[in-house]
Amino acid sequence: MEITPGPLLQSIDSPADLKKLPREKLHQLCDELRQYIIDVVSVHGGHFGASLGVVELTTALHYVYNTPYDQLVWDVGHQAYGHKILTGRRDEFVTNRKYKGLSGFPKRSESEYDCFGVGHSSTSISAALGMAMAAKYNGEKERKIVAVIGDGAMTAGLAFEGMNHAGVADADMLIVLNDNCMGIDPNVGALKEYLTDIATSPTYNKVKDDVWKMLGKLPVGKDFSRKMAHKLTEGLKGMVSSSSNLFEALKLRYFGPIDGHNIAKLVDTLNDLREIPGPKLLHIVTTKGKGYALAEKDQTKWHAPGLFDKVTGEIHKKKYDLPQPPKYQDVFGHTMVELAEKNDRVFGITPAMPSGSSLKYMMEKMPDRAFDVGIAEQHAVTLSAGMATQGLRVFCNIYSSFMQRAYDSVIHDVAIQKLPVVFCLDRAGLVGDDGPTHHGCYDIAYMRCIPNMIVSAPMNESELRNLMYTAQLDSTGLPFVIRYPRGQGVMPEWKTEMKAVEIGKGRKLKDGKDIAILTIGHPGNFAAAAIRDLKSEGVNPAHYDMRFVKPLDEDLLHEVFSQFDKIVTVEDGTVVGGFGSAILEFMNANNYQAEVKILGIPDRLVEHGTPNQLYHECGYDAEAIKDCVRKLLQPAHKFTTTTLS
Repeated sequence: MEITPGPLLQSIDSPADLKKLPREKLHQLCDELRQYIIDVVSVHGGHFGASLGVVELTTALHYVYNTPYDQLVWDVGHQAYGHKILTGRRDEFVTNRKYKGLSGFPKRSESEYDCFGVGHSSTSISAALGMAMAAKYNGEKERKIVAVIGDGAMTAGLAFEGMNHAGVADADMLIVLNDNCMGIDPNVGALKEYLTDIATSPTYNKVKDDVWKMLGKLPVGKDFSRKMAHKLTEGLKGMVSSSSNLFEALKLRYFGPIDGHNIAKLVDTLNDLREIPGPKLLHIVTTKGKGYALAEKDQTKWHAPGLFDKVTGEIHKKKYDLPQPPKYQDVFGHTMVELAEKNDRVFGITPAMPSGSSLKYMMEKMPDRAFDVGIAEQHAVTLSAGMATQGLRVFCNIYSSFMQRAYDSVIHDVAIQKLPVVFCLDRAGLVGDDGPTHHGCYDIAYMRCIPNMIVSAPMNESELRNLMYTAQLDSTGLPFVIRYPRGQGVMPEWKTEMKAVEIGKGRKLKDGKDIAILTIGHPGNFAAAAIRDLKSEGVNPAHYDMRFVKPLDEDLLHEVFSQFDKIVTVEDGTVVGGFGSAILEFMNANNYQAEVKILGIPDRLVEHGTPNQLYHECGYDAEAIKDCVRKLLQPAHKFTTTTLS
């Protein structure tokens, strides 16, 4: 299906083309840009509501600032679709988030206009401040630096660390606070309520029109304009006093709030702020999903809806003839409710991912025992640790790649103190279209090296439930990691009776000869499929699901190494320091001799694509496992059939 942008948008190949448009045409361009995003995302998929909400801001920023010389730093990169389209990637936008296509987030290697790579949140202020300080040091007095932060990113500690420094750094930068009250789910916390108060209180209600008109009438002379702007902005402190305004208290000149969908107002305001040196913050109020009624009404659902009919709003779902397995995240969510109903000491914590992690089910039924703490992974971990000191069994659910942001808290606040916090790491392994910022490649390696840590991975939904049940038992007594992938499991009938698993004990799934396959987590299903195919070739591998990376089942491994001299390990984590490395360490410590092949995520950044494309590229899908077994067994084994080249 060919998607044609509007006539004005067709003429924009760079911000230089945008600047040629008369101001009165900007509104039409915004309409065309918004429609183009709707057209493409409805057919090709991707994030949706966030970029619709910043169409006017994106257009105004590139209209006023001299990008890419002026540096525009986006936060929570899924709001940057309009930015990509206006900076020379309009025709490529249909490849967004597709294998070998455009990244779904700003990416430095993709465009000179993407001055800082993002994908997680709350990095923009610190990064922009670094750029502004460098510009000052280099004597680049005309270079402007802008950070755009929103979609819940201001709730993270890193944003406050950046603002705290920016207020005293004497660097020329603008922070645009895109206030839409939303992340993926609604924002939470006192800051959200504070921003709401600013936006609605008569005392703080919008920068006075007469002040902006005065700024607009300033003489053209740059030196005089800046001096007058200084005096006028100092006068604004009488309207919003530093004692009652958080941002002014941090020595950031505060402007706003203003309507983030009024393109003319945005252009005028940004032009004025260009002439005011030093650190400053512009507060704009926007609507996530702006311009598409259904997305405005249900912003969580339309954050990334998948493919849909743009006219009717029907979201296309795959239709299956047979019952399908649930998503691992939903098994987690429903199991949390079951456990909490049986154990009144079970609590749930998530940093801004109640829908994504499915902790929402417990939050709905038990709002006093399940909490969304905002985009604050460190706080989530240490909050869980504090609760654990009082005898509570806290399941702290954080995406694998987001847990990296709280690593010190895991070691310092949980592991050293031997607190039995349960870390449920959703989105472990390769997540697909979100790419390298979201792949959960490293958790096996970074968790198994920590003392006092139990690290596990279920092969299916039943195993997930059993591990969760085991983790909340009093006998466990240590931090307990349960990692599982994004997407569907393998068991349509998943609601099995939960039972305790002996910690550090794996299981032999299949006897075999000549070669053993050791797996951890969901890739065990890839190995099972490979083994079924190899049977027709006269090959009979043994299969062991190890369940735990730490502690390893040494009894089971002694059995393996005493019987097999050819071994394949399979994991959906990095091969550097991961599960396969643990097996090699055991082999070395016990003086075994064997040929071991490690399959998993290679020591490089993996780009975006569908999970199946990436499993194959990384070489640990069923086909890769079969090929590995064949190569290890040749020439000793005569195959009935072979697909080796």
